[in-house]
Amino acid sequence: MPFLAADFLLSSDPARDLYHRVAAAQPIIDYHCHLSPKDIAEDRQFANLHEAWLEGDHYKWRAMRADGVAEDLITGAAPPLEKFRAWARTVPHTLRNPLFHWTHLELARYFGIETLLEESSAESIWHEANRQLATAELSARGILRRFKVDFVGTTDDPADPLDWHAQIAASNCPTRVVPTFRPDAALKVSQPDRVRGWARRLAEISGLATDTFPGLLAAIEKRHADFARAGCRATDHGLEYLPDTDCTDAEAAAIWQQAMGGTAATRDQADAFAIRIMLHVARLNHAAGWVTQLHLGPFRDPNPLLARSLGADAGCDTIGDARQGPGLVRFLGTLAAENSLGRTILYNINPADNALFAALPGSFQDGVTPGKIQWGSGWWFLDQERGMREQMNMLSDMGLLSRFVGMVTDSRSFLSYPRHEYFRRILCDLLGGDVATGRLPDRRDWLEPLVTAVCSGNAREALGLGTSAA
Repeated sequence: MPFLAADFLLSSDPARDLYHRVAAAQPIIDYHCHLSPKDIAEDRQFANLHEAWLEGDHYKWRAMRADGVAEDLITGAAPPLEKFRAWARTVPHTLRNPLFHWTHLELARYFGIETLLEESSAESIWHEANRQLATAELSARGILRRFKVDFVGTTDDPADPLDWHAQIAASNCPTRVVPTFRPDAALKVSQPDRVRGWARRLAEISGLATDTFPGLLAAIEKRHADFARAGCRATDHGLEYLPDTDCTDAEAAAIWQQAMGGTAATRDQADAFAIRIMLHVARLNHAAGWVTQLHLGPFRDPNPLLARSLGADAGCDTIGDARQGPGLVRFLGTLAAENSLGRTILYNINPADNALFAALPGSFQDGVTPGKIQWGSGWWFLDQERGMREQMNMLSDMGLLSRFVGMVTDSRSFLSYPRHEYFRRILCDLLGGDVATGRLPDRRDWLEPLVTAVCSGNAREALGLGTSAA
């Protein structure tokens, strides 16, 4: 089969039929991403392929470093075309890495470019892509329209203003774009300078003093309500693990006061404070009908030299090996015992935790809300073909694939939407392969609703979005 042919990843007739006739037509519900609301509000027109494609892509940066590319050509001051040429030289060395598939899917789906990217083709691809990026069809909103993106949940700090979201809501943007509440900065009590600066910003935007623990909680509640008015449907939390501990209000108040005074919390204190904040936000979410998303397991900034020179979020994080079960069980169990456990999506970054994350939701379903507690799609280091197949196979073994909320881009790039196509082809290949081998009956009246639900319907229901805008 030719590379990236129409039946790419589809190895049986039932798989091909399910993808081309059912999955491909579904709108995209991108309920977790890192797109800039400013770019959407202003309908950003990207000046060149570097801006649109390389400017914030940690996956590509990481691959380029592994290929021996100098940092000046990755995140440094080199001209955009030179950075793109460096990426083009790297691409042939990414064979069997998902970046090789993603790169050529994106060139094909956005620009109709089927030429393989390498050093000799870099300049012609650069000029053709830049020509098309100057058109309205490939502006930020044009891309959302073209890929039938019905919903986008950006990632927003409680101390962030929501002005860009207000501007989007008042415009003719074809996609519903809402903020997602991410209060991770509140947990940084072991970094007093950082958390004090954040607390000042939170105080300013909420109009409430945050120098005491009750004040902090009040400000978080105020911003939670502000986000609700802006259409927010979920929170997101990125932690190494959920601590297996508890914390009284008095203990949390002492830890917060200590941090506000410039003294760093110990690891045990930071863990205790984190669980107190996490439970508070989860209770707010339950009352508001929001989804709580827990992204667990990354080891942040392990390389001190790169961390000092590049800062955070530069593609240097890795898979952590923290123990996940005890804290998760305690957190979910605490909320369930008081009847305040709302819809929850769990994401793991370490494949060693797959069975735990697949099985655990079954212990906390309520028999009322289908798919209330979810194991989310393969995340970060696991969002390639093998990771997706393993995630869906284990979910099928231990839960209900039919209730799965499906794929998210988790991306900062507007050129990442073919990842939904990638996921959908794999989903249909799994189902179609089972039909072709007699593992599943060829009941299209069962299979087609399942594909539709996993591609978009289940996420739409979980977020309370109503019927499709398509």
